[in-house]
Amino acid sequence: MELGFIGAGRMGRPMVERLVGEGHRVRVHVRTPEALEALAGVGAFPVASAGAAARDAEAVLVCLYDDEQVRAVCLEGELPAALSAGAVLVVHTTGSPRVVQALAARGVTVVDAPVSGGPHDVAAGRLTVFAGGERGALECVRPALRAYADPLVHVGPLGAGQCLKLVNNTLFAAQIGLLAEAVRFARDLGVPEETLLGALPHASGASRAALGAAVKGSVAALAASAGPFLRKDLAVGAEVRAELGSARLGALEPALWALLLLLDGTTA
Repeated sequence: MELGFIGAGRMGRPMVERLVGEGHRVRVHVRTPEALEALAGVGAFPVASAGAAARDAEAVLVCLYDDEQVRAVCLEGELPAALSAGAVLVVHTTGSPRVVQALAARGVTVVDAPVSGGPHDVAAGRLTVFAGGERGALECVRPALRAYADPLVHVGPLGAGQCLKLVNNTLFAAQIGLLAEAVRFARDLGVPEETLLGALPHASGASRAALGAAVKGSVAALAASAGPFLRKDLAVGAEVRAELGSARLGALEPALWALLLLLDGTTA
């Protein structure tokens, strides 16, 4: 496929490498000489603007940090006018469903496709992608996304991917908060954190959070690594709940507070 790509950072760069490796022609918007050299070295075609990346592309993939960046590039910049007729815009950024819906209101065919996993999952071709939007649009871009997405899950209409990812990240954040409390409980019982984390992945108390903490060496290290992304996504989730007139998190609430206290350094 002829593809444009915007946001070749921590997650985006290995995506580009996988796309090129699968035989796609990828024009990538880059800003630094270092990124230009690295992407050209793997067979991509660096370009100086988002519009240049989008020109004549069958699909444009966006992997930016937050909604503000997506709005700046996809709503306020030159990208919409540069999209070819029939091109699909794929938004990998986790954010509000309102942003992708605003893009669609501009007449753009959009698939919201937030991801779960890290750069190592991209490199291995096993990144989880939650896709929202028309099934036909998803099928148009499936040949590109399958370069790194497995599973690629269609979860509903436009915006559904964002909603599911926000729920997922809220649950993951709560799991880290629960794990922090479990570590404190274990310490009170005389069980060291490293012993607990070494055992939990093999027991019924296992979770992605427990496995991640075991790999990182501590719950605090996992929280520090994931914290900036989780803070961002929890804030977006709170905004979406407020828009819907619902703030119910129930039993998740204390666990989220435990995580925030850990991130703020006010708990052991």
